[in-house]
Amino acid sequence: MRLDDGVLEREFTLGEIPGTLWTPGSEPAPLVLMAHNNGLPKADPRLVARARYTAARGFAVATIDAAGCGDRPRSAADEQVRADLRRAMQAGEPVDGILESFVGPLVENAVPEWQTTLDALLELPGIGGTVGYSGGWTALGIRLAVAEPRIAAAGFFAGGYVPRALREEARQVTIPLLFLLQWDDEGNPRQRALDLFDAFGSKEKTLHANPGGHTGTPWFELEDGCRFLDRHLK
Repeated sequence: MRLDDGVLEREFTLGEIPGTLWTPGSEPAPLVLMAHNNGLPKADPRLVARARYTAARGFAVATIDAAGCGDRPRSAADEQVRADLRRAMQAGEPVDGILESFVGPLVENAVPEWQTTLDALLELPGIGGTVGYSGGWTALGIRLAVAEPRIAAAGFFAGGYVPRALREEARQVTIPLLFLLQWDDEGNPRQRALDLFDAFGSKEKTLHANPGGHTGTPWFELEDGCRFLDRHLK
């Protein structure tokens, strides 16, 4: 489907993996993998808006639904964890233990699917071989940056939970990074985000901090993010 901004939006399915690809009118285009926070659906309006804006700036942008997310079926265990998380949040109880048991396996299952997606998309005409990562699912981005040498740069949003093991793994991340932090994010302790930024092994890493809550990232950060991708992918 050709959108008003000249971007072409295409749905695709790879086995059981549903995804969306946005491509600009010009080619070849570097590829950006765009994942939302801890597996939120690929059709989330904020993700779609970011993807369309980024594609209009000359990038091919792809996202997929993680297992148990979006339109993909959820197991009884998935439903129980999500119910436990909602209950704990509503009661004002600590949720780190629940997230630790949920996010880690979600990342382990998601990484091979993202690599399968990457393999398939890089075979398409008009998509270049340079790849970036952008998204609120920082835990997934850390594992992909370590495991996938084709990823040359990454932009992370600090709002997603990162399991302890992946916080340690962040020391192995050496690609250029842009790290966005909402200073008043009610669900993400500021010091933990700052410690994660410090842990990244990249020689080139930039932290942008803005006042406001979890979903209050200023729109101009998207423009800055595209300039970051311009420098490292084009």
